[in-house]
Amino acid sequence: METLKSDQNLPIAINEAWEFFSSPGNLKKITPAFMGFDITSDYRGESMYQGMIITYKVRPVFKIPLDWVTEITHVAEPYFFVDNQKAGPFKYWHHQHIFKEIDGGVQMTDIVNYAVPMPWVGSLAEYLFVKNRVNEIFDFRHKKLLEIFGKY
Repeated sequence: METLKSDQNLPIAINEAWEFFSSPGNLKKITPAFMGFDITSDYRGESMYQGMIITYKVRPVFKIPLDWVTEITHVAEPYFFVDNQKAGPFKYWHHQHIFKEIDGGVQMTDIVNYAVPMPWVGSLAEYLFVKNRVNEIFDFRHKKLLEIFGKY
Protein backbone atom coordinates (compact mmCIF):
# COMPACT_ATOMS: atom_id res chain seq x y z
CA MET A 1 0.00 0.00 0.00
CA GLU A 2 1.34 3.42 -0.96
CA THR A 3 0.23 6.80 0.38
CA LEU A 4 0.48 10.16 -1.31
CA LYS A 5 -0.34 13.33 0.61
CA SER A 6 -0.48 16.71 -1.09
CA ASP A 7 -1.35 20.09 0.44
CA GLN A 8 -2.01 23.28 -1.49
CA ASN A 9 -3.22 26.67 -0.30
CA LEU A 10 -5.48 28.53 -2.69
CA PRO A 11 -6.65 32.17 -2.48
CA ILE A 12 -10.34 31.29 -2.71
CA ALA A 13 -13.25 30.79 -0.32
CA ILE A 14 -14.04 27.27 0.85
CA ASN A 15 -17.38 27.31 -1.00
CA GLU A 16 -15.63 28.20 -4.27
CA ALA A 17 -13.14 25.38 -3.69
CA TRP A 18 -15.99 22.97 -3.00
CA GLU A 19 -17.89 24.03 -6.11
CA PHE A 20 -14.84 23.46 -8.31
CA PHE A 21 -13.46 20.23 -6.85
CA SER A 22 -16.77 18.48 -6.24
CA SER A 23 -17.72 18.86 -9.90
CA PRO A 24 -16.56 15.79 -11.85
CA GLY A 25 -16.58 17.92 -14.99
CA ASN A 26 -13.59 19.90 -13.68
CA LEU A 27 -11.42 16.84 -13.13
CA LYS A 28 -10.25 16.76 -16.76
CA LYS A 29 -9.04 20.37 -16.42
CA ILE A 30 -6.61 19.39 -13.66
CA THR A 31 -5.48 16.02 -15.08
CA PRO A 32 -2.43 15.87 -17.36
CA ALA A 33 -3.05 15.14 -21.04
CA PHE A 34 -0.80 12.05 -20.91
CA MET A 35 -3.54 10.33 -18.86
CA GLY A 36 -5.97 10.47 -21.81
CA PHE A 37 -8.70 11.16 -19.25
CA ASP A 38 -12.36 11.28 -20.30
CA ILE A 39 -15.56 11.01 -18.26
CA THR A 40 -17.76 8.35 -19.84
CA SER A 41 -20.69 8.37 -17.42
CA ASP A 42 -23.75 10.43 -18.22
CA TYR A 43 -22.70 13.32 -15.99
CA ARG A 44 -25.01 16.31 -16.42
CA GLY A 45 -23.49 18.75 -13.94
CA GLU A 46 -25.43 17.48 -10.95
CA SER A 47 -24.02 18.09 -7.48
CA MET A 48 -21.87 15.39 -5.97
CA TYR A 49 -23.62 13.05 -3.59
CA GLN A 50 -22.77 9.96 -1.55
CA GLY A 51 -23.21 6.90 -3.74
CA MET A 52 -22.53 8.76 -7.01
CA ILE A 53 -20.81 6.52 -9.57
CA ILE A 54 -18.51 8.16 -12.09
CA THR A 55 -16.95 6.27 -14.99
CA TYR A 56 -13.85 7.31 -16.91
CA LYS A 57 -11.60 6.15 -19.68
CA VAL A 58 -7.89 6.61 -18.91
CA ARG A 59 -4.80 5.83 -20.94
CA PRO A 60 -1.96 6.04 -18.39
CA VAL A 61 0.53 3.68 -20.04
CA PHE A 62 1.29 3.36 -23.77
CA LYS A 63 -2.10 4.99 -24.49
CA ILE A 64 -3.82 1.67 -23.72
CA PRO A 65 -7.43 2.55 -22.78
CA LEU A 66 -8.62 1.39 -19.37
CA ASP A 67 -12.00 1.80 -17.73
CA TRP A 68 -12.02 3.40 -14.30
CA VAL A 69 -15.10 3.43 -12.07
CA THR A 70 -15.21 5.43 -8.85
CA GLU A 71 -17.86 5.80 -6.19
CA ILE A 72 -18.24 8.85 -3.98
CA THR A 73 -18.47 7.17 -0.58
CA HIS A 74 -18.45 10.12 1.83
CA VAL A 75 -19.56 13.74 1.45
CA ALA A 76 -19.50 16.50 4.07
CA GLU A 77 -20.01 19.72 2.10
CA PRO A 78 -17.88 21.90 1.97
CA TYR A 79 -15.22 20.12 4.04
CA PHE A 80 -14.43 16.79 2.41
CA PHE A 81 -15.40 14.01 0.08
CA VAL A 82 -13.96 10.58 -0.60
CA ASP A 83 -13.84 8.59 -3.80
CA ASN A 84 -13.02 4.89 -4.00
CA GLN A 85 -12.19 2.93 -7.10
CA LYS A 86 -14.79 0.24 -7.80
CA ALA A 87 -13.00 -1.01 -10.94
CA GLY A 88 -9.90 0.17 -12.72
CA PRO A 89 -6.13 0.07 -12.99
CA PHE A 90 -5.42 -0.20 -9.26
CA LYS A 91 -6.05 -3.05 -6.85
CA TYR A 92 -7.08 -0.39 -4.33
CA TRP A 93 -7.63 3.38 -4.60
CA HIS A 94 -8.99 5.53 -1.76
CA HIS A 95 -8.81 9.32 -2.32
CA GLN A 96 -9.71 11.84 0.38
CA HIS A 97 -10.27 15.48 -0.66
CA ILE A 98 -10.16 17.76 2.40
CA PHE A 99 -10.84 21.51 2.48
CA LYS A 100 -9.97 23.73 5.43
CA GLU A 101 -10.53 27.47 5.74
CA ILE A 102 -7.33 29.42 6.38
CA ASP A 103 -6.60 33.15 6.48
CA GLY A 104 -7.13 34.48 2.97
CA GLY A 105 -8.19 31.21 1.42
CA VAL A 106 -8.49 27.48 1.71
CA GLN A 107 -6.05 24.65 2.29
CA MET A 108 -6.78 21.71 0.05
CA THR A 109 -5.37 18.35 1.07
CA ASP A 110 -5.39 15.19 -1.03
CA ILE A 111 -4.63 11.89 0.66
CA VAL A 112 -4.46 8.92 -1.66
CA ASN A 113 -3.93 5.35 -0.51
CA TYR A 114 -3.41 2.93 -3.35
CA ALA A 115 -2.11 -0.49 -4.22
CA VAL A 116 -1.20 -1.98 -7.56
CA PRO A 117 -2.55 -5.35 -8.76
CA MET A 118 -0.51 -8.53 -9.22
CA PRO A 119 1.91 -8.62 -6.27
CA TRP A 120 5.16 -9.49 -8.07
CA VAL A 121 4.63 -7.71 -11.36
CA GLY A 122 2.75 -4.87 -9.66
CA SER A 123 5.55 -4.29 -7.16
CA LEU A 124 8.04 -4.00 -9.99
CA ALA A 125 5.71 -1.65 -11.90
CA GLU A 126 5.23 0.41 -8.72
CA TYR A 127 8.99 0.72 -8.33
CA LEU A 128 9.66 1.47 -12.02
CA PHE A 129 6.90 3.93 -12.88
CA VAL A 130 3.56 3.88 -11.02
CA LYS A 131 4.69 5.94 -8.04
CA ASN A 132 6.35 8.50 -10.31
CA ARG A 133 3.25 8.65 -12.51
CA VAL A 134 0.94 9.26 -9.54
CA ASN A 135 3.30 11.99 -8.30
CA GLU A 136 3.36 13.55 -11.80
CA ILE A 137 -0.45 13.73 -11.78
CA PHE A 138 -0.52 15.63 -8.50
CA ASP A 139 2.43 17.87 -9.50
CA PHE A 140 0.52 18.79 -12.66
CA ARG A 141 -2.61 19.42 -10.61
CA HIS A 142 -0.70 21.75 -8.28
CA LYS A 143 0.65 23.82 -11.22
CA LYS A 144 -2.71 23.90 -13.00
CA LEU A 145 -4.50 25.13 -9.87
CA LEU A 146 -2.00 27.98 -9.61
CA GLU A 147 -2.93 28.94 -13.19
CA ILE A 148 -6.65 28.74 -12.47
CA PHE A 149 -6.83 30.35 -9.03
CA GLY A 150 -3.53 32.21 -8.63
CA LYS A 151 -0.89 31.99 -5.95
CA TYR A 152 -1.86 32.03 -2.30
